[in-house]
Amino acid sequence: MMRIDIISAVPDLLSSPLNNSILKRAQDKKKVKIVVHNLRNYSFDKHKQIDDKPFGGEPGMVLKPEPFFECIRKLFKERSYDNIIFTTPRGKIFGQKAANKFSLSKNIIIVAGHYKEIDERVRQKFATDEISIGNFILTGGELPALLITDAIVRLIPGVLNDSESALNDSFQNGNVIEAPCYTRPSEYEGMKVPEVLLSGNKREIEKWKEEQSLKLTKRWKNYNKNGEYYG
Repeated sequence: MMRIDIISAVPDLLSSPLNNSILKRAQDKKKVKIVVHNLRNYSFDKHKQIDDKPFGGEPGMVLKPEPFFECIRKLFKERSYDNIIFTTPRGKIFGQKAANKFSLSKNIIIVAGHYKEIDERVRQKFATDEISIGNFILTGGELPALLITDAIVRLIPGVLNDSESALNDSFQNGNVIEAPCYTRPSEYEGMKVPEVLLSGNKREIEKWKEEQSLKLTKRWKNYNKNGEYYG
């Protein structure tokens, strides 16, 4: 069974997503154990302070090193870890290839930053991977930690009811977008499902899916090439 430990200054942000849908099902099936650690529980300060002003006079607050060292070293005493992932804007952009790699790990720690940053010494000491989910800034690393966790867990064999579903997702076969999907009813408000999908002809269906996939992939690549971001 895989184990994922998430270290957070604001653990309540993680509770609902981790206890619903696929992530809850995966834990109920004993496919993964996800443990959230409240950074304040590892503070040496009597007031449980975990942040302080940055050296150099910049605005904002920085998460102190001591609670992270205490928490991570405690986890190290209990088991070995394949990856210690830090969510950070300066990391590599997360993609399906990385999700596939991490899904083969046994034990993972995800460190979710908050406020301005984490003291650099924590990253220097422990980080094996630095990951960003895009070129934009969030309040903290909790949402990226959830996205990374979800992308990893759904790939674990036995988590999804249809074992082949994840293998056919966009980006599983390189940077290729999945063809459009339809379900019942076959006609709704004048919009009809493509006839080929109703034909039962597997060869023609696969041909249609491939054509649509190539079309969407080309559009996606043009978006990225031309920097056509929403915003």
